[in-house]
Amino acid sequence: MEKRIDKIKKEIELTGEVFVTDLSIKYNVTEETIRRDLEKLKNEGLITRTFGGAVLNTATQKDHIHFFKRRSINNEEKRKIAQLVCRKLAGVSTIMADNSTTVMEVIKLIKNNKEITTISFSTQILQELDGAQMKVISTGGTYDEITLSFQGTLAKENIARYNVDVALLSCKALDVKKGIMDSTEGEAILKSEMAKRASKVILLADHTKFNQTAFVNFLTWNDVNCIVTDRKPDEMWLDFCESNNIELLYE
Repeated sequence: MEKRIDKIKKEIELTGEVFVTDLSIKYNVTEETIRRDLEKLKNEGLITRTFGGAVLNTATQKDHIHFFKRRSINNEEKRKIAQLVCRKLAGVSTIMADNSTTVMEVIKLIKNNKEITTISFSTQILQELDGAQMKVISTGGTYDEITLSFQGTLAKENIARYNVDVALLSCKALDVKKGIMDSTEGEAILKSEMAKRASKVILLADHTKFNQTAFVNFLTWNDVNCIVTDRKPDEMWLDFCESNNIELLYE
């Protein structure tokens, strides 16, 4: 059964604000119990306590936006990245794809290639591929209504059953020293498992992700073969990728 604190976390990620009294009534527990739950979420860096409740931290709001809202952000950049990624998929027959809106743009461009099989934990990719010629395998798992994806142990176990040519993965942040990061542990675990099962890992990251920090690491630089972005990074990144044998593609 899903824990109360996890339900509260999902609610604040979706609405941006919660109140102690409302949560106390909703979950039939004391207000003091709710305050302890909120204190734990505060310690995770997710929220800021307010008088009578809590709000989602401004710094993390962009990491917890519902899929449909994320889909409308940086559309031009996502399309540029998707077009560049497609150049790297010649001869590829098996792909693992995460649930990001950028990866979705790639899937849209190749969905009628009947020679490709795609494995994904995204429910939106399943919807996009309805009627398409590409073969698709869903991981299954516990449905998450914010990310519109499958999560949990079942999803991870099913990913581990397959070996693929390429993993198409997104991230929330990149840092030379800290590595590749995401905002939620559940998604990070699945992306990390996908990287393990792929012969080649292609990381899709627009320019806003560089030199940033997010909640949890899920890849090291040794895991990444190629980074695709929408504009030329600074010289530090060019030198770093060259010295670490990471192909860097940009428009």
